[in-house]
Amino acid sequence: MFEKILVPLDGSEHSLRALNIAIPVAKRFDGKITLVHVYSVGVTPMVMPEPTTLTPPSIPIMAPADFSKLVQAARKTATTILSDGEDKVKGEGLQVETLLKEGHTVQQILETAKDGKFNLIVMGARGVSKIREILLGSVSDGVIRNAPCPVLVTK
Repeated sequence: MFEKILVPLDGSEHSLRALNIAIPVAKRFDGKITLVHVYSVGVTPMVMPEPTTLTPPSIPIMAPADFSKLVQAARKTATTILSDGEDKVKGEGLQVETLLKEGHTVQQILETAKDGKFNLIVMGARGVSKIREILLGSVSDGVIRNAPCPVLVTK
């Protein structure tokens, strides 16, 4: 019934609680857990090849090297979150796969669930950014409304 379980991880307490719930479900149904972390670089800078003093102050400017460092830092954090989750699942004797995605969180989770033909998504009710939830809408709400499979949300 729940052989393929998708667990989005963002490093928050809620997502770790979701993983703790997904593990016994996977054991009960002889399932495999796939951990996904979606990162996005929150700024949309204008990347300029050379510094210039003629740009208006309202346009965020970032050198390509600085933007690359920002992306590398996001990927490093994401890799750590996934690695910690993977160790936890392997420690329980279950099969686990990790996916690192870039983009809009809800969209990437939904695409992953659909393309991977998952039977269940287990996720936390809240993520790491409460302000972002207020401004952009809840990730869990977006997943619940549009998921191609059942969604178990934990508080």
